[in-house]
Amino acid sequence: MSGAPEIMESQVMWEPDSKRNTNMDQFRAAVAAAYGIPLANYNELYHWSVNHYADFWAEFWKFSGIVFSRLYDEVIDPSKGIADVPEWFKGSRLNYAENLLKHKENDKIALYAARYLPNGIHAVEAMLAAASIGAIWSATSPDFGINGVLDRFSQIQPKLIFSVEAVIYNGKKHNHLEKLQNVVKGLPDLKKVVVIPYVSSRESVDISKISHSVFLEDFLAAGKGDQAPQLEFEQLPFSHPLFIMYSSGTTGAPKCMVHSAGGTLIQHLKEHLLHGNMSSSDNIMYYTTTGWMMWNWLVSALAVGASVVLYDGSPLVPSPNVLWDLVDRLGITILGTGAKWLAVLEEKNLKPCETHNLQTLHTILSTGSPLKPQSYEYVYKHIKSSVLLGSISGGTDIVSCFMGQNVSIPVYKGEIQARNLGMAVEAWNDEGKPVLGESGELVCTKPMPCQPTHFWNDENGNKYRKAYFSRFPGVWAHGDYCKINPKTGGIVMLGRSDGTLNPSGVRFGSSEIYNIVEAFEEVSDSLCVPQYNKDGEERVILFLKMATNQEFSPDLVKRIREAIRVALSARHVPSLILETEGIPYTINGKKVEVAVKHVIAGKEVAQRGIFSNPETLDLYRDIPELQNF
Repeated sequence: MSGAPEIMESQVMWEPDSKRNTNMDQFRAAVAAAYGIPLANYNELYHWSVNHYADFWAEFWKFSGIVFSRLYDEVIDPSKGIADVPEWFKGSRLNYAENLLKHKENDKIALYAARYLPNGIHAVEAMLAAASIGAIWSATSPDFGINGVLDRFSQIQPKLIFSVEAVIYNGKKHNHLEKLQNVVKGLPDLKKVVVIPYVSSRESVDISKISHSVFLEDFLAAGKGDQAPQLEFEQLPFSHPLFIMYSSGTTGAPKCMVHSAGGTLIQHLKEHLLHGNMSSSDNIMYYTTTGWMMWNWLVSALAVGASVVLYDGSPLVPSPNVLWDLVDRLGITILGTGAKWLAVLEEKNLKPCETHNLQTLHTILSTGSPLKPQSYEYVYKHIKSSVLLGSISGGTDIVSCFMGQNVSIPVYKGEIQARNLGMAVEAWNDEGKPVLGESGELVCTKPMPCQPTHFWNDENGNKYRKAYFSRFPGVWAHGDYCKINPKTGGIVMLGRSDGTLNPSGVRFGSSEIYNIVEAFEEVSDSLCVPQYNKDGEERVILFLKMATNQEFSPDLVKRIREAIRVALSARHVPSLILETEGIPYTINGKKVEVAVKHVIAGKEVAQRGIFSNPETLDLYRDIPELQNF
């Protein structure tokens, strides 16, 4: 990828305390003792975990203290590869919600509502209630428009919806009832719509126009009868579906990825217990919406007894210090955010180390986009010099991380610390060979319990195979470019390798934008592509081809921006909207985004023969507005 960062000189920013006996140290010692093998460091443990992945997951099952009613008969069928989507821990019975609530007797607050603005404890309660009976949970963010919600929910046809009546963002109230009314009309299988008065009092909320609607209070009363029923946890197979998550929808409707209860649980426990060294003494907050996989990841921290802080609102309002205020007020120990937020704080010249105590904070996590090397400098100089700054990377596809923070090894500037245990991640070149020190496709070569069990409405599995196994047969290709540092074992992420748009971690597909834009009569065609700078940051560029006798104008740009914001969300709005005179297509009529992405990055497109109009590619070279990003 042109302009991608090279592996930099390995500058240590943080080192682990050699006297500290972490969960990772204890697990490494337990494995070494059980198998009679010397495991001197994390690197040796990692390679053992991927070379003997069935043994690794069996050992971690024991170490994690998973609550189950029936032990498994086998960890995995060793004859099956990752493309076979093998069943994990066959024969076991457990419940995800029971594992998250197993610390309920502890005299400790489980959920904090950080109330500058109304907050989403109801979402956690509803998700746990669904999981307790074996129902499947799926969520979209409140800032999604009608189209964005229906593109997802119309595919899974939910029976029950929980929704707020409004939210507040940046101090402004956004009413949800009209949107909810239109969403409900598009979901004929709905049996009940439970409305939660979130901003206003119940008395001022009118839900009479929403079919099958009921207030939360009345919904709960209907289930109680004479007395509240005893909470019971349905004992289910490890592979029982827990979450439906959504792909971006690059080539049409978003794919509906089904994640298992057991796979999600054991993977999140591994990341929290081992990689994050999390315990019941921790208070964790991740700045996220309910529609991002980091929400699911965050809530799973309850399973280690940590307190979870839910913050609903802007990270910059009422002041850019709002999250640091919460760290001091609530004693937050682990703060998660997007890489972009740290960059914004640096631009604003904020120095939290001078304005805040931050005594309890031991870890800052970052994801959503590559963390710039200069952000490492900023954090250690102006936030806290002793904090573990963990850049983490994975995705909705695995509802977890391939690589991330690690309490047992150093942090190097500009690098994700290491590949996570049990994740057989490599960088492959175009020939399908693993490479070190040069860019390659991020692949996973061996089974992992967190891969989706299947896609919803994909009976023959064709969509699933095409999504992950069409690039390299039998090997999971994730759609990211990365570079693995042979000296440190650290990873540098180099951006998306496919047509998915992923600015600041908000993942979506170009077709979602096209559906909005091409409803404008002034526009005859459009093209939406990502652009990356040398730090790996991504922005979205929308090109418009005008209809005959129509003019490109600031007013049109403004109206298109507003339409995208209303139908999808503010986060879907492109950074730049520009005019173009032509859009490249293949001979069989497919719009070619990837080729334009390469051209604006300064790369040559070799296979020009596949285009019906190859001359249009040259229109995207050396565009002035795209320089200096």
